[in-house]
Amino acid sequence: MKNTTILSLLLCAGLCLACGKKSTGQGLPDEFWPWVEPEAPAEPDSPAEPDSPADPDSPADPDSPADESSWTVVSSDFGELPDYVQIKASPEKLQGVNAIAYIAEIDLQKTSFEVWGINAPTLEGSNEPLQTPSEVYEAQGKPCVIINAGYFYTDSGKSYSSSLEVSNGTLLSPNINYASQDWKTIYYPTRAAFIEHSDGTYEVCWTFWANSDTHYIYDVPAENSWDAKPLQVPDASFPCTAREFEAKNAIGGSPVLLKGGVLKNTYKEELILIGADGRAPRTAIALKDKKLVLFVCEGRNMTEGVPGFTTEEVAKILLDYGCTDAVNLDGGGSTLMLVNGKEVLKPSDGTQRAVASCVYIK
Repeated sequence: MKNTTILSLLLCAGLCLACGKKSTGQGLPDEFWPWVEPEAPAEPDSPAEPDSPADPDSPADPDSPADESSWTVVSSDFGELPDYVQIKASPEKLQGVNAIAYIAEIDLQKTSFEVWGINAPTLEGSNEPLQTPSEVYEAQGKPCVIINAGYFYTDSGKSYSSSLEVSNGTLLSPNINYASQDWKTIYYPTRAAFIEHSDGTYEVCWTFWANSDTHYIYDVPAENSWDAKPLQVPDASFPCTAREFEAKNAIGGSPVLLKGGVLKNTYKEELILIGADGRAPRTAIALKDKKLVLFVCEGRNMTEGVPGFTTEEVAKILLDYGCTDAVNLDGGGSTLMLVNGKEVLKPSDGTQRAVASCVYIK
């Protein structure tokens, strides 16, 4: 994501990772570690531009949900696609707000998703460069659909992922495992994950990585809050009985939007500072029956009058569409979908942003 000022950096929860090389053997930060000013600070978890606050005087119309039938199939606009992929465009309004949004719906009985990401499995960063979705498109054999994926930042010439990345059974990066606003009080959040297991099942959950031998999956998040003291470090029994992490492919983000058909939007518990209550471009990944749903929406008035959505609105949009489980991915200037290499919306940076991970469909 974009480099920002030191002040912005200090407000960002996810950037604790920048001092990962000051961590203990448990993969967690030292109790007191000195903050070293980075040469090129970045802000992995906050939008690069201010977002439009949701207007409480213009609520969504609850009597007019945009269900699946409200979306228009536009696959033919993008050339030849596999029979297991459909591209759909949103109606003019979603949640009562002007919308430009697209969904790629993929039949999971015929294929699955793949993950490209920088290789940084111990939160120590990578010398690999960030790549734009178009660069990933060319490097990965021109897959039919690509979206941007997890959070990230750069520091001192290295690239860091703040989000889980698993590709064909290989852990490229875990979810970031600590957060702070002042570099003195350290929190240990569980963060969102979308997982394909080796048995072909899929789930949305929360994860915590302590070290290369200790990596857990949870059915509920640790209920941290910036307004309270840090909770204990997640372990085999906290915040609930854990399962050992296992995945064939996986991507992390934040927050969990939906789980089991219930709206979650756990950005507060996950300690993620992404302007969740402001309207912005968003990217999400979801499950709908035996279908994978990849969602993107334009925002920040790249098209006049189209502000984007809050994370709660995205959760409701996906719930109305019929999704049961969903994870919010990196948004703002990172948000982009390519279909056969063609951009479906206007990136809010004005051009494609180089990112640390992508989800794609061959």
